[in-house]
Amino acid sequence: MDRTVAYLTLGCKLNFSETSTLEREFEAEGYRTVPASGPADIYIINTCSVTEHADKKCRNIIRRLHKISPDAIIAVTGCYAQLKPQEILDIEGVDLVLGAHFKGRMREMVHSQEANRSKRAYSCRTNEIASIFPAYSSGERTRSFLKVQDGCDYYCSYCTVPFARGHSRNIPIADLTRQAGEIAASGIREIVLTGVNTGDFGKTTGESFLDLLKALNRVEGIERYRISSIEPNLLTEETVDWIASGTKFLPHFHIPIQAGCDKVLRDMHRRYTTAMFEDKINYIRQRMESPAERYTKVFFGIDVIVGFPGETDEDFEQTFSLLERLRPAFLHIFPYSRRNGTIAAQRSDQIQDSVKSAREARLMELCGKLHGEFVAANRGRRARVLFESTEKGGLMYGYTENYIKVERPFDRNLIGTIAEVEI
Repeated sequence: MDRTVAYLTLGCKLNFSETSTLEREFEAEGYRTVPASGPADIYIINTCSVTEHADKKCRNIIRRLHKISPDAIIAVTGCYAQLKPQEILDIEGVDLVLGAHFKGRMREMVHSQEANRSKRAYSCRTNEIASIFPAYSSGERTRSFLKVQDGCDYYCSYCTVPFARGHSRNIPIADLTRQAGEIAASGIREIVLTGVNTGDFGKTTGESFLDLLKALNRVEGIERYRISSIEPNLLTEETVDWIASGTKFLPHFHIPIQAGCDKVLRDMHRRYTTAMFEDKINYIRQRMESPAERYTKVFFGIDVIVGFPGETDEDFEQTFSLLERLRPAFLHIFPYSRRNGTIAAQRSDQIQDSVKSAREARLMELCGKLHGEFVAANRGRRARVLFESTEKGGLMYGYTENYIKVERPFDRNLIGTIAEVEI
């Protein structure tokens, strides 16, 4: 019997790698993948819970899918499922809710659900989340997201991710190099390393993050690597020196700062100061940019939260001034979202939404200015671009090593290849 499955993923690239792995497993058992925009026998939703907006989006999606296919099995997994399983199970149409520990048993649980349509939720306490679900994304011809680590031991005062994902743990290097080989065999040329706290790699195997990078660098067939996100205190000078020595790892760093004010960083329970962060950015530039390439070769993407409880106008101005001085290529801006169970949520000095919106708008304007300057400084240079398969308006696009999006007339022969072009 032809059984169809549709997948819908919310949140981070880690979730995308896990969903893609679930898809491969179901296809291996004869299930056929169909778009989530239409009818299906089974819907699998991999959720995010980093903000209240993410929770709300998930609930709306569940209701929409149930309306499309009222008889379909709807299985929900991911961070929201781990944190609030009963809340999800109470939504009409949901059959199965699987917390973090049960994600790797999705096929088994869905099979059981097909035989018995009673509503069920499976979750566990954070200290019971000890297993890890190996995963990498597939299905496109340009890049793959490889999950190397899961969980977090940091417990920042605003964040529920440690409660949803459990303690920091990792996949052994030998398994990851094998997976990278599988990715290369599929024709993919670029891998993005992803995890909850990627730089914390090695907690469960005694290996180091640098050991991992060196091992992956030796995998034949993969030509480029990016690190999706890494805490500034975990990106060591030794790692920067090795990357700068001439490796497959690209001049592209996604580093969260969250606040450019030491008082706010302390309240957030972050593990660095603004001076340490600035020194790290300057060190990377010193090692990877010549004087003529200053502020133009390395792509820095920086995460920042606005409107954290107690953040004054002066605190925000410190953040703005620091980011203006650092000149990253892009800012990922998040208004603070109050999450139940966190220390920050209990504070009485919450910031009004209108103030958050105003601060977000100022940083968005700064981001546009900084990104425009970064791209303009690279215009006219030669760069190696990995072209993707998407065609829009007769054009195709790809990304340079330092993550500048380049468009050109569509040429099917260039899909999944790295070509040198003038920006």
